[in-house]
This record gives sequence, structure tokens and C-alpha cells, in this order.
Amino acid sequence: MPEIKYPTVEKIIEYNILVLNLIKVKKADKPEVINRNVLYPIINGCKNLDGDIYNKAVFLLKGIIQKHPFASGNRRTAFITTKDFILSNKGRFKIKDDPDYAKAMQGIRENFYKDSDIKEWILTGEIHEFKR
Repeated sequence: MPEIKYPTVEKIIEYNILVLNLIKVKKADKPEVINRNVLYPIINGCKNLDGDIYNKAVFLLKGIIQKHPFASGNRRTAFITTKDFILSNKGRFKIKDDPDYAKAMQGIRENFYKDSDIKEWILTGEIHEFKR
């Protein structure tokens, strides 16, 4: 079995800077790390999690979104970090780069989706609508 490649704290911070420079949503968006220390347990939890790269990707995606380490762009950063993680490990990532999925990312933040829903989304690009 090939060794799994994991993102570093520095790489995740770099992605935050990148997404905020490329995808401005709000005028106040700025790359700023609020708490880099929350990134270490996310990465370590991902490494220590039993399961395949998709289970680990779900943990990574949820961790960045829910722990909110950045002042802005947490969901965008989580998306691109997770996509890179899966593709770097030769996996399939079927979620389209579509702003309409911002609602699903909000659903992840609010614990609306089960891990199995998120894993299925990554694998197929399909997820049921987030409703409060």
C-alpha cells in the first residue's frame, strides 16, 4: 500500500492565502490565521484515523470548516486542501468547483451531514440539499 501524503500546516495556510487572493467573496476577506494550533490536531487526527483516504478526507474537510482556524475563507480553504489531499493520493474527487456548493459547506459546518453523506459527495459529486 502506498504511503499517504498529508498536508502540512504551512500548506493549509498557503491555500488560505491562495483562495482569498483568487476567490473574493466579501470585501473584508483577508488571509489571517486566527489559531494555527487547531490545524495540528486536524492533521494528526487525519493521520491516525482508520479508514481509506476518503474517510480521512472527510475528517480533514470537517476539521478545517468546523475548527475555523482562519479569519476568512475557512470553507474555501477546506475545499481546496481536501481536493489536493485526495488527488495527491491518486483518489477521485467528483465535487465540482461550483459556488452553489457553498450551502453544502455551510451544512458541514453546522453538522447537518453525516460523514457517510460527505464521503459520498466526494466520490460522486452528489449530496442532498442543506436545509435548516
